[in-house]
Amino acid sequence: MTALVDRMRFPFLCKLIGPARRAIRGLDWLAPLPDLVIRVWVARVFWHSGLTKIQSFDTTLQLFRYEYSVPLLPPDIAAYLATFTELTFSVLLTIGLAGRFSATALFVLNAVAVISYPALQDFAVTEHQLWGLLLLVPLFHGPGKLSVDYLISRKLAC
Repeated sequence: MTALVDRMRFPFLCKLIGPARRAIRGLDWLAPLPDLVIRVWVARVFWHSGLTKIQSFDTTLQLFRYEYSVPLLPPDIAAYLATFTELTFSVLLTIGLAGRFSATALFVLNAVAVISYPALQDFAVTEHQLWGLLLLVPLFHGPGKLSVDYLISRKLAC
């Protein structure tokens, strides 16, 4: 009864609510696409970084030994671990397999990179901040409906 009274008292609101609901349904339907774009875009950055490392791994080792100051790890182990993380978790993030874990691994790697190389220029720090923020989307919200994780969860749902 109250809804009927409200419709009669506020007809202009009803005219706004209908289109707003349709717009929200449309955005909900499109939401998996930006999730995928964010995952692919940020994963691409780490993938290319990993490829650069393996193209000249001797140079990578030298950088980790003399330029970067990775805390708690010997330089050679840090170089191998960073390369492995970039190449492995960027692929997993792209396809959305272990999406939250992959985003976490790349987020930590990104933070360690900023900490380990204090000579980063301001624009590079800004890029790392952007990548970190973008990684928070799949970390906190999951990889989205266009992901292997979603397909697996649908198959395993009881």
